Amino acid sequence: MPGKTPKKSAKIAKTVSKQSAAGRVASKAAKAKKAASKPRAKSPPRKTAGPKLLSGGNPQIAKSDGDAPVQAYIAAMPGWKQDVGRRLDALVERTVPGVRKAVRWNTPFYGTESRGWFLAFHCITKYIKVTFFAGTSLRPVPPVESKNAGTRYFHIYEDGPFDEELVASWIEQASKLPGWGSFNC
Repeated sequence: MPGKTPKKSAKIAKTVSKQSAAGRVASKAAKAKKAASKPRAKSPPRKTAGPKLLSGGNPQIAKSDGDAPVQAYIAAMPGWKQDVGRRLDALVERTVPGVRKAVRWNTPFYGTESRGWFLAFHCITKYIKVTFFAGTSLRPVPPVESKNAGTRYFHIYEDGPFDEELVASWIEQASKLPGWGSFNC
């Protein structure tokens, strides 16, 4: 009879199927028991890696006011950018006593109580972008244009010039001009 399995063959196939299913269940149970009896090695405690670096190596720092978050940002800047960040921060502090600092949008901001934010900087892959919010009013005007009216940029490259005297002049001028935004943003 075509298409029909003899009764004896069907009975053998059914028995083999039951045995292999039982074997699989027993095998899983044995593996589970063996795994449960082995003490698991504890993974070493995680070290706090510090701030996450975003695109371009820009540190991710939570929105906060004061010197501490700005210093945390600078400490998290990668490689040569960290030294430049320290130099910029010190230059701003020397040039504008009592400067107000904050981190907004993963960027350190500098401002004065009466005029608002006048400067910010941000890590880009190959340079640091220094933002002067009233940059078109500075003399000489910082070299890089912005889509935002009045704003100009100065880019600092690893092997490029960093004329501290010129940057200090821009910082001093910018701190005396109306800045951008309010301290509540």
